[in-house]
Amino acid sequence: MNESAEIEGGLRERKRAATRAAITAVARKLTAERGLNGYTVEEVCELAAISRRTFFNYFPTKEDAILGHVDDEIPQDVIEVFIAGGESSASGEISPTLLQDLIGLSLKLSENMAASEEETRQLIGVIKKEPQLMLRIIGATEEREAQFARDVARREGVSPGHPVVQMAVALLGTIARKSSMAYFSDGNTRPYAELLMENFSAASQLFSQHFDKPAPSEGRP
Repeated sequence: MNESAEIEGGLRERKRAATRAAITAVARKLTAERGLNGYTVEEVCELAAISRRTFFNYFPTKEDAILGHVDDEIPQDVIEVFIAGGESSASGEISPTLLQDLIGLSLKLSENMAASEEETRQLIGVIKKEPQLMLRIIGATEEREAQFARDVARREGVSPGHPVVQMAVALLGTIARKSSMAYFSDGNTRPYAELLMENFSAASQLFSQHFDKPAPSEGRP
């Protein structure tokens, strides 16, 4: 692929991402204001300045539009940089910089917090208005965590089910959720990155402690 084709492809994908984000922003805003059944797809299209056909090219339902697209939360180029960080380690060996690079990835993603903060607040409003959507959100979160496990596994040259990969995904997800809950709580004045690093530091302090593996209970293997 020549340089002009790569540039054209990049511009096309950025345009697609901008359209997806616009649709999601409108869908979240209308749902937070009116509830899921209080508006039509046509109204979303009008406010997002797109056709009905374009809407369904991106999202099959209003619910999917509200949830958004995973690539808009974790851009592929950011993931590729993270994956490349494990190239110096032999395949199948957990790289010694995995935790540090997970922190770097989290901080990189947090840079987008200011740009997407209003949309996140709208999503919180959506959940309050339509709590039944929480199950869809949980399902989407599980799918995204499964994809991230595959990304971490590709970086480390191990299977997605490797215990370190699973722990890395669980730890990152827990820290991100805890930091977000604190950031969006009433009266918070602390930056998201500060809350994120505080939680990473607490986890690091806890896991750096020595522990003795308990002996098996009598009568059990």
